[in-house]
Amino acid sequence: MPFSSAKPAVLESLVAGMEEGRSIGIDLGTTYSCVAAWKHERIEIIPNYQGNRTTPSQVAFTDTHRLIGDAAKNQVANNPFNTVFDSKRLIGCKFSDPTVQSDMAYWPFKVVPGSDDKPMIAVSYRGEEKEFSAEEISSMVLTMMKDIAEAYLGSTVKNAVVTVPAYFNDSQRQATVAAGAIAGLNIVRIINEPTAAAIAYYLDKGAASHVAKNVLIFDLGGGTFDVSVATIEANVIEVKAIAGDTHLGGQDMDNIMVNHFVKEFERKTGKDISGNARAMRRLRNACERAKRVLSSDFETPIEIESLIDGIDLFSTIRRAKFDDINMGLFNKCMELVEKCVSDAKMEKSSVDEVVLVGGCSRIPKLQEMLKEFFNGKEVLKTINPDEAVARGAAVLAAKLSGEGNDNLEKLVLFEVTPLSLGIEVDGDRMSVFIPRNTPIPTRKEKILKTAGDNQTRALFAVYEGERSKITENNLLGEFKLHGIPLAPRGVATFKMCFDIDENGILNVSAEHVGTGLKNEITITNNKGRLSNKEIERMIRDAKKYKLEDEKFKEKIEARSYLEDYAYNSRNTIRSAAKITAKDKKKMEDAFESFTKWLECNKHAEADDFKQKMKELETIFNPIITKMN
Repeated sequence: MPFSSAKPAVLESLVAGMEEGRSIGIDLGTTYSCVAAWKHERIEIIPNYQGNRTTPSQVAFTDTHRLIGDAAKNQVANNPFNTVFDSKRLIGCKFSDPTVQSDMAYWPFKVVPGSDDKPMIAVSYRGEEKEFSAEEISSMVLTMMKDIAEAYLGSTVKNAVVTVPAYFNDSQRQATVAAGAIAGLNIVRIINEPTAAAIAYYLDKGAASHVAKNVLIFDLGGGTFDVSVATIEANVIEVKAIAGDTHLGGQDMDNIMVNHFVKEFERKTGKDISGNARAMRRLRNACERAKRVLSSDFETPIEIESLIDGIDLFSTIRRAKFDDINMGLFNKCMELVEKCVSDAKMEKSSVDEVVLVGGCSRIPKLQEMLKEFFNGKEVLKTINPDEAVARGAAVLAAKLSGEGNDNLEKLVLFEVTPLSLGIEVDGDRMSVFIPRNTPIPTRKEKILKTAGDNQTRALFAVYEGERSKITENNLLGEFKLHGIPLAPRGVATFKMCFDIDENGILNVSAEHVGTGLKNEITITNNKGRLSNKEIERMIRDAKKYKLEDEKFKEKIEARSYLEDYAYNSRNTIRSAAKITAKDKKKMEDAFESFTKWLECNKHAEADDFKQKMKELETIFNPIITKMN
């Protein structure tokens, strides 16, 4: 299976000794995340604390505490500058990347450049200005997924299979592994999202079938789009080709809708709301809801009272208009579908099933375009598109941990490389060793020659990507070979070898032919990544933030317990038939004093509330005892 290249040594050491405990599968999504595990002899999607089967991938910071998931999403309109979403679109990227610069125009929170051009998210937390990396924000979401799973399973969770878009590059995959380490999870595998969906299909449809089926997975989520073609026969899943775009999803459709209504509002009222973060956030929420409604209805209202300066936005959007303004994105999806089928060396008629994954795959126009592309073939809607990826990840987690049944144990998975791998030659040219969509494990060798006279050393720079110009691809790592015997240009030769094992770990070696002089590298690509010290600091910070969250929870529970006791006691005494006027006045005075104290001590700590509880008990309990 092609996952990220080798896990950095620092991550290996940080997660060492953490393998004891249950294993789970996590779909770490751009907009929503989902967690699943093996329980009751089947894969179960684990509901969060609100009972929802998916959790918003959002983190909010306030003057008193931190909120994650539904709690963060519910307060975003009132706290737009300190509510972080879309962190997956920043993970493993550079601040200067065009996609980052483009997205920043739609984010109310601030993104600033950090060291090595790393994007940092700046927020106000507990009265201080803080900067967090995308890995840290993602780790907070992963921590919540871990906590949700532990509460549901009733046991400690240490290991996880986490999914990523198929077209995530090595840096983005490694950053996801780092996020897991910060969250205290041992990420045993990183698996491509459409491959996880193929596993879910196998579990639902293919485990009992011995007839080979070619399945196309159409995975359109909140931030990314992936499409893959896999052949499923008996207990074998063989991925034939993958294609995708790490910057194409429901968020882009929301952006287009927001722009549409910003222009409409300005045309009708003369007011430009684009500079008002709160108004833009409220409009975005309304557009996201409308997008969901249009999957089942032909039109829906957009109604926001007092959007800006007391002016309301009352409008309507029809499904036809939504399709029209987003047709460019829909066409791009279909181009990638066509490319994937072509790369799999198949005819459209050879595809037996089209499986929809991701919330945006529910869009009727896209389903219609897929049906037309595949000559009238109906798309498969029996698998839950929001849960399929997490379900597939949990299958692999259960298989790796030995928790599953025979069907899971027999499952064999063959993946492909998502991007071409090669080295720099002739100054600025990419020499491809392993083309994209090559089945793995694989091993490729080439003979290279020196580029200059009397060369005594050679630098080998390893890249991934599809561009012929090397600098437009992604540098994975580099190594040198020293002590080459003097010789004219082109005389000295090297045997270069690229080797990817079944876990997707890439080893690159170069050997001088004649002397046996050799050097090699296991790609870890530390460039632009978190350093050892940064990861260690973030793990410490994560523990500190969790303690702060627990302390805040304890305070809220202590206050709630105190208020319940005070009000219940007051009501009990007031409604009692046998109570003296003296005791009643004593109770009323104590209760009035308590409410005033509560008003003046909104930020009191748990111990203060417990102490106040003792004071009330000394007054109320004797009166209640006397009554009884």
